[in-house]
Amino acid sequence: MTPRLFVAALLVAGETCALPPQALRHVHALRLQRGDALVLFNGNDDVEWPGELVELSRGRAVVRVAAPVAVERELEQPVTLAVGIPANDRMDALVEKAGELGAVAIQPLVCVRSVLRLAGERAEARRRHWQAVAASASEQCGRARVATVLPIVPLAHWIAGARAADAMGFVLSLDPSALAPERALFGCAGANATATAPAGIILLSGPEGGLTPLEEESAVARGFVRVGLGARVLRADTAPLAWLAWLGVRSLASGERR
Repeated sequence: MTPRLFVAALLVAGETCALPPQALRHVHALRLQRGDALVLFNGNDDVEWPGELVELSRGRAVVRVAAPVAVERELEQPVTLAVGIPANDRMDALVEKAGELGAVAIQPLVCVRSVLRLAGERAEARRRHWQAVAASASEQCGRARVATVLPIVPLAHWIAGARAADAMGFVLSLDPSALAPERALFGCAGANATATAPAGIILLSGPEGGLTPLEEESAVARGFVRVGLGARVLRADTAPLAWLAWLGVRSLASGERR
């Protein structure tokens, strides 16, 4: 498999691109040599750029970029995961897997029951770290886009402006009234039943211990729909990924039917 490298730069066919430090380390780790083929992507569009390594030294690598190739590896609807930050390294894994599964954005939240609480420079440093994790995930899985990790904010502040006009919001819930994913997404109950998915999706999920009843009610008051994942109680870093994986598999099946 041809190595794929994320380069946050404008790429132009026929010109050269000096690789940034992270990509340079990747080149050395893979023991690439001058003349080797690789693929670059900048995370901004649905194209990737084949290239050839034309210069390589300990501190520098240069790639000659060929014509871009269009790729289509995104979900049918853009999905933002808004998650109460799980403690320890669980957020790293969540960001990595969410990027692989197709999330376009990840919104880290500080909730009432959050164990990990970050603010100021510490919060921004962690966000930059998670953004690098998201870029690595796209390198590995073949996406041409990179999930955007947004600044850490308190849930109470975020929820006020959480719903975009063309996006549908869901909140993962253990409430008995929570709908199954298919029923929640396509409104299979009631007079407004439709088989058309929304233009965008926001999924809200709590930290360890879940959202408080008041936090969940605040989301519902903003138009979020309660959605459940069955009888098992999943960890804070598992639940949103399970839902995202279900959505990806459903999108694949839908594409095959078309």
